[in-house]
Parts: sequence; structure tokens; C-alpha cells
Amino acid sequence: DLSSSCFSSLSLSQHLEELRELREQPIDPQAEQELIDSIEEIYFSNDSFDMVQYELEKLPPELNLQELEEYRDKLKQQQAAVSKKVADLILEKQPSYVKELERVTSLQTNLQLAAVICTNARRQLSSAKEGFTEASLGLLANQRRRQLLTGLLKSLRTIKTLQRTDVRLSEMLEEEDYPGAIQLCLECQKAASTFKHYSCISELNSKLQDTLEQIEEQLDVALSKTCKHFDVSHYTKVQLAYTLLGKTQTAMDQLHMHFTQAIHNTVFQVVLGYVELCAGNADTKFQKMQYKDLCTHITPDSYIPCLTDLCKALWEVMLSYYRTMQWHEEHDKEEAAVPDAGNESPGDSTVGRSYVKKKLEHGLTRIWQDVQLKVKAYLLGTDMSNFKYDDFIVVLDVISRLMQVGEEFCGSKSEVLQESIKRQSVNYFKNYHRTRLEELRMFLENETWELCPVKSNFSIAQLHEFKFMGQCRSPSVSPSRQPTSSEPVELSLFEQFVQGGNPFEMQIDNKEEETEDVLASNGYESDELEKNVYQDYDSDSDVAEELKQDYVDEQTGDVPAKSVSRETLRSRKRSDYNLNKANAPILTNTTLNVIRLVGKYMQMMNILKPIAFDVIHCVSQLFDYYLYAVYTFFGRNEMYESPGLGLISSRLRTTLNRIQESLIDMETGGESIGPHGPPEDRKEKVPSPHLSQLVVLTASGTLYGLAERVVATESLVFLAEQFELLQPHLDTMMPPAKKPFLQQFYSQTVSTASELRKPTYWIVAAKAIDYEQMLLLMAGVKWDIKEIMSQHNVYVDVLLKEFEQFNKRLGDVSRQVRIPLPVSNVLWEHCIRLANRTLVEGYANVKKCSNEGRALMQLDFQQFLMKLEKLTDLRPIPDKEFVETYIKAYYLTENDMEQFIKNHREYSMKQLANLVNVCLGSHINKKARQKLLAAIDDIDRPKR
Repeated sequence: DLSSSCFSSLSLSQHLEELRELREQPIDPQAEQELIDSIEEIYFSNDSFDMVQYELEKLPPELNLQELEEYRDKLKQQQAAVSKKVADLILEKQPSYVKELERVTSLQTNLQLAAVICTNARRQLSSAKEGFTEASLGLLANQRRRQLLTGLLKSLRTIKTLQRTDVRLSEMLEEEDYPGAIQLCLECQKAASTFKHYSCISELNSKLQDTLEQIEEQLDVALSKTCKHFDVSHYTKVQLAYTLLGKTQTAMDQLHMHFTQAIHNTVFQVVLGYVELCAGNADTKFQKMQYKDLCTHITPDSYIPCLTDLCKALWEVMLSYYRTMQWHEEHDKEEAAVPDAGNESPGDSTVGRSYVKKKLEHGLTRIWQDVQLKVKAYLLGTDMSNFKYDDFIVVLDVISRLMQVGEEFCGSKSEVLQESIKRQSVNYFKNYHRTRLEELRMFLENETWELCPVKSNFSIAQLHEFKFMGQCRSPSVSPSRQPTSSEPVELSLFEQFVQGGNPFEMQIDNKEEETEDVLASNGYESDELEKNVYQDYDSDSDVAEELKQDYVDEQTGDVPAKSVSRETLRSRKRSDYNLNKANAPILTNTTLNVIRLVGKYMQMMNILKPIAFDVIHCVSQLFDYYLYAVYTFFGRNEMYESPGLGLISSRLRTTLNRIQESLIDMETGGESIGPHGPPEDRKEKVPSPHLSQLVVLTASGTLYGLAERVVATESLVFLAEQFELLQPHLDTMMPPAKKPFLQQFYSQTVSTASELRKPTYWIVAAKAIDYEQMLLLMAGVKWDIKEIMSQHNVYVDVLLKEFEQFNKRLGDVSRQVRIPLPVSNVLWEHCIRLANRTLVEGYANVKKCSNEGRALMQLDFQQFLMKLEKLTDLRPIPDKEFVETYIKAYYLTENDMEQFIKNHREYSMKQLANLVNVCLGSHINKKARQKLLAAIDDIDRPKR
């Protein structure tokens, strides 16, 4: 190797020498470059190019020595130029070459050293291989096998445990430990996926999947149980289980399905139970009926118990939903407080909670809609028009309570329930009202108009029917009244009954508590009871001590010995004939019945706002009919009505005509339909009532039924007063659009009740005093006297005696029934007016009269007034001017007389003509008389 390298170094140095010689030959660089550029391109191609062959082939067919030599020289020059160029380049790179050669030499030395190291290593490896024995390697192999077997044993134990989990899972499911079972199952699945390379495990994996599905099914059943009886611990377990499965949203969807199903199943089972119970051994396949059809088989007797049970059952479902929502709210708060709880990321957890919340809130209205539709089907399945009133009120009360539940449950106005109960109510109420009006007619026709003895402090609030008015005074009635700290804040039904009980159990116990104590003691009760009655109802400040013991024996009408002192009697007004009676209201059994009926109607209205107008309209008809009956029985006496008295006001006349047209069936018993329309329209009308034959209004001994008249009119006035008290309450119930009807009813009808006193007592006044006898006595008096008289005529004393007798008889009647001041005033007013009109009529019958005669007339009238004022407290005396003006008209001149005739139309034509005729000869001549009589004839007097 060394010799070859030395040889190569020698040849290289020779070559470099040649190059140096070439470089030393002088040559022009530009000419040299041109020579190189003139070399053909092909010479620069690859190494395999055969230049000798190329040049020989290029030779022409005919060779020319000179040309060949020239060509050869050219090629030599080109070769020399190239060689020189190469030599220049080689010499230029020589230092680099030398340096590289040194590195090659160094590398060669290193390689030789590496070869020595490798040889040594191989030798040492060979000795190591020979030094180890086969036994040592065997030990290592066994150790490795042992390690593998230990791992296998562990796997086998795990597999054995996995195969035994089935039993534990079953136990957990029996214990309802769903979260534990799912946790175990999921862990087993995880473990099984680790050992899936074993063939036995693949079968176990599918079995675990089946078990997990089975757990889900059982979990679904457990979830459905919360719909009827919510249990916190049970629901918590179920929710935790669904969370482990990662199916909380699915659980929520399932829960809503279960609630819908629970509502359907619950109502069906309740109604089915009652239907089968009432049907007895009937073969009807009720089980296969639709719920709606099933509802039509409920009997009237079982209707209310079934409705109550239905509502109780639905309440349980809604309460469970309410408590479910409560659970989720509390759970959300806890989760928000501990954000790291659970395996889910915070984002997923928030989304899940938001979904659940929305789903629950949306579910409220859906569930309530289901409840409404089920109850609607039940409500409309039975015709309630013939139910007893109390039963119907219970139905309304239950539905009202259910609507309250709906309001609190999801803020619903329960339109479905309202519409269905409105339909039933309108149907029921029309039927009920028609029957009540017929009953009222029967009551009125059998009414003997005797006093119903009630306590002096009687008020309608003491009646059962008006108890609801006390109950409904809630903050909703007066929104301005905010509950103070002393007042307990009213809890919602869900808050009240969340721990147990049921809001639909309250109806049953109410009736037993109802007690009324409105009737007065009748003199036969024990002293102890009587004492209690007075202690309860009369306070010392209201009634004087002696009046407390004062009552009338119902049998004899006598006042017991221990009665009001004479001083007390004298101090009381004479005109108020209640000297031996406490100021107890005057009313009859019929009045009480009407009031009770109004209370019942208002109860219905209170619960059923949508039919408020229909009910108020019917309430007004009750009052209308009562007023019309009192007028028909006691006030219809036009034949006795004198002109100018104005017994019936135009307002009262309009009201009576309206009642007759709208409410009174004038054609009962008649064949023709006439102007009152077809029979369907007349269904709403009631025949005019007839006075009971037991009531005698023609006997002078009873002052022509004055006691009955007082009871009738004053009971009507009392009824009107009660209506006035109820107006604000009715007004709050009335729909705004219908309020004018109520206002008109009060202003046109209720307020006219007291106006019936005038026509009712007119007949008494007309018959109680013998006015005809007075006219006869006056006709016998001589009026054309020539001297002033100091003594009045005897007819005045006779008339005053009549009035004294009338006063005494009023006192007698007052022993039977208290005669209130307005009544005695009306009676006295009527009597005095009739007496004054009789006086004028008597004076108008006079044929001849002197100035002294006129003075005597004035003397008589003054005497009458003076004595009359001692008998009555009525001031001013009615129609006093009517008499005085007529007497004084005698002194008028011709012109004044003419003016008097035009202005005083209250006098009859006969009375005015008599005035003119009597004055003839004294200060009126025949010509003036003719003129005045013509003026009287010309006056077109409207009939009064």
C-alpha cells in the first residue's frame, strides 16, 4: 500500500511539472480563450465519446496533406490551450489538494485503530459466551414465566368477580339502590373492555349491556312512581342514577310522559271505581270504555264524592310535580354553590340544568291543561240542572278551589274549566231560577203577612247564605291594604299542603259548624236561654233596662205587667206606634226566604264570575216580583184615588209597567198567545200572584188589614235596604259593560220601595174616617149669617172625634205590629188631606154665604187645626193652604178672581164655579159671573 501511494505521489509531481512548462509558454489570454471557444461542442460531452473515431469520420473522401496538417495543427493548438487552461486550474487548487490529502492520511490511521478495537471486542465476546452455562439462562426463563402467570391469575380473579356481579346487581335493584347498581355495572363494563381479548369476556360484556338496559327499565318505573307520591330520597336516587347514565335530559322527557299518563290513569280509575260501584252487577264492560263516555255513567248521588276524589287525586299529581320542581330548584342552588361537583364539564352541566328548568316550566301548563280537560269531560258528562242547590254550590266550590290551584300552579286563568262550569251554571241557574220564582209565587199566595219575629239587631250577615261575604274579604278585594307584620302572610295552597292533607277535604266539615240565631224569644223559652239571648244580642247602651224585659205575648198580644213606664210612653213620639216593641225589623217569612235566595244567588255569583250578569238579572227579578206582589195585593186601588193626590209617582208607575211587561205572564189559562209572544218567551215569565184568602182587607175592626199592610210594605222597604247594603258587593262582581243595568235597577226600582206606602195606606185613610157623614153635617150648617160667631160648628167636633178614634185604633194595631214613623206619617197625611179636601168640597156645596159665614168657615178650620196638632206630630199640616186659600178666595175682586181661576187648577170646576156663584150679588155682577164661568170652561184641565 505504501509503495503504491509513493508511486502515485511521483507521477503527480511529474504531471505538475508538465503543467508548469505549459504555463510558462507565453500566450495571449484572449487568443487562448478564442481557441477554446472554437472547440466543437461535442468534445465537451460524456467520457464515452470516441474522439479518434469522430475525427476520422469527419475526413473528406479525398485527403489533402496540407489541409490535414493545418487541421492537425489547429487541433494541437486547441489541445495545448485546453491543457494550459487545465494546468492553470490545477495549480490554482494545489494548496487545497495538499490539505485534503493530509486529512485522508489521518483518516486512514484512525481506521486502522478501530479495526484493532473490534478485533479485541470480538475476542472478549467469544470468551463471555463460553463462560455462561445453560442452567443460568434456564433460571431467567422460569422467572419470566412466573411473572406472566401472576398477571394471568389476577386477570382470572377479576373475571370471576365480573361473573359474580349479576347476583349483586339483582340485590341492589331489589334494594332500589339504582345509582349503586349503575355505578357497579359501568365499572364492570370498563373492566370487561380491559379483558376483551379473552373469549369468555365478550359474552359477559353483552350480558352487562342487557343488565344495564334492564336497570334503565326499572329506573323508568321508579321515575313513574314519583308522579303520584313524591318522595325526596327516592327521587334523589333516581336522578343520581340518570346522571350516572348521562341521561338527565332523557329522564326529564320521560318524567313528563309519566305525568301525562298518571293524570289519565288516575282519573280513569277514580271514575271507573264509582261507575262500577253504582252499576252493581251490571255486565257492561266499563273497563273498555273511553274516559269521556265513562263520565256519563256517573249517578247524581255519587257525582260530588267522585268529583272530590277526582280533584284529590289530581291534586296529588300536581303536588308531586310542584315538589319535583322544588327539588330541582334546591339541587340547582347546591350545584351552583359547588361548581366542581359531578364529572361533567361546567358548560355541559349548565346546559343540562337550563334544559331541565325550561322543560319543567313548560310542563306546568301542559299538565294543567291535561287536568282541565279531564275535569271538563267529567263536568259536562252529567246534566246538573236538577241538582239540589247546596250540591251545586259544593260542585262550584270544588271547581273554584281547583281553579285557585291552577292559578297557583302555573298562573292559569283556567279558561277550559271556566267555560265548562259556565255552561253548566247557566243551564242550572235558569232552571233553578224558574223553580224559585214559581216557589216565590206560591209563598206570596200563601203569605198571611204576619210578622216574623227576629232579633232587634237582626242583619243578613247572620244568615248561612251570607257567610261567604265574610270569607271573601281578602287583600284581593282591597288592594291598597298591604299586609302588615302583625298580619300573617297568606300561604298558597301548595305551601299549606306540601307536607300532607288535601285542599279538597275541606268542604265536608263546613255544614256542621253553621248555626243561626236570628229569631226573637217568644215568651215561652226558659229564663236562662232568654237571658243569654239578651246578653248576646243587646248591649246595655243600646236599650233601656225596662225595654229589655219588654216583649209581646204572641198568643194574646198583651204586654206583660212589667212593661214600659208611663213617663217613657209620654216621652216617645205619638206618631211612632212602637211603644211596646223594640225596633226589630219588620219582615215576613217570605221576605226572609227572598233574602236567603239572594244570598244563595250571590254565593253562586261569587264563585262564578262569568255568569254574574245572569245571576244579578235574576236577583233583580226576585225583588221586582216581590214589589209587584205587594203593589197588586195592597196598593192597586185607583177607584178610590182622588185627583191631585199623586199617590203613585211617574217613576213608580214606569217601574210597575216594566215589571208587568218583562216578568208577569198575563195570559195564564188563556188559549191565545197574543202580544206576549210564543210560549218559549213566556217560560221566563211568572203568573201574577193572588192574595191569600186568609188575609181580610175589608174589615173596619182591623183598620182594613192595616197590620198586614204594614208588614207587607215595611218588609219590602226592609228588603230594599238589604239590597242597598249589597250594592257595593254586587257592583264588584258585575262586568264593567253591564254596570249601567245595576245602577238603573237601584235608581229605578229599589229606591221606589218606600213610594209604595202611599197607594197601600190610601185605602185605610179613605175608609177609616167617615167623610160622607161630615159632608152631610156641613150641608146642614147656615152660612149666610149676619153676625160674627164665636163658637165653631159641631161637624168639627165630630171630625175630630173620628180622628181620635182613628188614633186609638192605630194604637191597637201597634200592639200587633210596630208601626214605624214613616208609616204613621203617611197614614195621618192621607187622612188629613182627605179631611181637608172634604172640607173644601163641603164649602163648595154652599149655596149662599155671607162675609160672616166665611169667617165662621175660618173659625171652624182653625179649631180643627188646633185640635189636630195635639193628635199628630206631623208638621206642616198637609193641604192646610188648600182649605185656607179656598176660603179666602171669596173676598177676591173680579180681576183677581179671574187670575185665581187660571192659577189654581187643583180645585175642581164645580168648586171654582161655586166660588163665582156664591160671590154673585156681593161683589160680582152677572156680567162678570158669565165671564168667569166662561174662563172656567175654557181651562183644559189635564186629568190627575
